[in-house]
Amino acid sequence: MSSNKSPNPYNGAPPKYLNDFSKALASEVRILLAEVGKLRDERRQLQFEIAELMAVKSKHGAGGEYSPDWRPPPQEPPPPPTAATPPPIDDGPPVQARPAWKVVHKSTRRERAPKSLPAPTPVPAIEPPKPNVPAWAQWRPNPAVAPPPTVAPGPVPPRPVTPAARPGLFGPPTPPPK
Repeated sequence: MSSNKSPNPYNGAPPKYLNDFSKALASEVRILLAEVGKLRDERRQLQFEIAELMAVKSKHGAGGEYSPDWRPPPQEPPPPPTAATPPPIDDGPPVQARPAWKVVHKSTRRERAPKSLPAPTPVPAIEPPKPNVPAWAQWRPNPAVAPPPTVAPGPVPPRPVTPAARPGLFGPPTPPPK
């Protein structure tokens, strides 16, 4: 990289016309940004009003909440009461209809009580721990339980020779990287 500085014809402050231009440009940008913000707010307000109008239209349109086509069903005038019908003849107590609810009686089979279990054997009393002895020393093996005798292992056979490589599920195995 060279140590020569780029030639700058201006030493010190920039000329006055550049300073005035940048100030005028900044004020224009500020004005335009304010107008853009105002237009964005007006657009949002108009979209909100359009949504409100569409909601009202859907409520008042066909099939809406306040449908203009809807009318109550025409009511027919009730028939005049007939006074000529004789009172019903009383033939005795009315016949009671069968109830629709069906009652199912459960059978009274009882489960057999389980056979009584033999009485549990009493647990032998635990020997109180000796003071000032570590916790592991307090454990006493149960003399009634004896561990099975261990069988001494015989001579270990030599390791079997691996068979030749055979093709795997997805073809021959990939050779190791070199």
